[in-house]
Amino acid sequence: MRFLITAGPTREPIDPVRYLSNRSSGKMGFALATAALARGHQVVLISGPVSIPTPEGATLVRIETAQEMHDAVAAAIHEADAAIFCAAVADYRVAEVAGEKIKKTGDTLTLTLVKNPDILGNARGAFGFTGLLVGFAAETERLAEHALEKLRRKGCDLLVANDVSRTDIGFDRDENEVELFYRDGRHESLALASKSEIAAVVIGCVERLRET
Repeated sequence: MRFLITAGPTREPIDPVRYLSNRSSGKMGFALATAALARGHQVVLISGPVSIPTPEGATLVRIETAQEMHDAVAAAIHEADAAIFCAAVADYRVAEVAGEKIKKTGDTLTLTLVKNPDILGNARGAFGFTGLLVGFAAETERLAEHALEKLRRKGCDLLVANDVSRTDIGFDRDENEVELFYRDGRHESLALASKSEIAAVVIGCVERLRET
């Protein structure tokens, strides 16, 4: 199979030295790429700024902003049999990026933010992707409710959700504990395990979905 996998955070510039970002380390996305390659699949890995070696055999596309990731996905997704959107993409960007470093001139600073393109949401629509679609959801409350709503709204075949309010798993950790929600209504819970182990399970799930 040909996999497209997104990983890591995006960075949305404020001025030449500052940006908006998040706590994603990219470990889960890179683990998914490694697991897919180990099972003989081809992988295009589109990643935001991370400090992780590129998995041997992967085609790596480095990006910084959400718009850059959107454009890279749009260019590559039609060659994929399965797309796994694991990246933590910023929902908003600064409306006007300052050309010079913003000086500290007062007690407050107001930034106007505008929406970034919805990459996962565009997969079935604007991109016209008909392959297997896997999304990720990082939630802090009502995990199942939000995950199921996202699965339906984005047209996913599988959605992987985890509770990022916990400090022992998830962001910048080597372990995670996730819930798998399928389009046909099935649900699986994966107990605490390394991200490599979870990645192998998720890739196996995609393989089985391809066979049905």
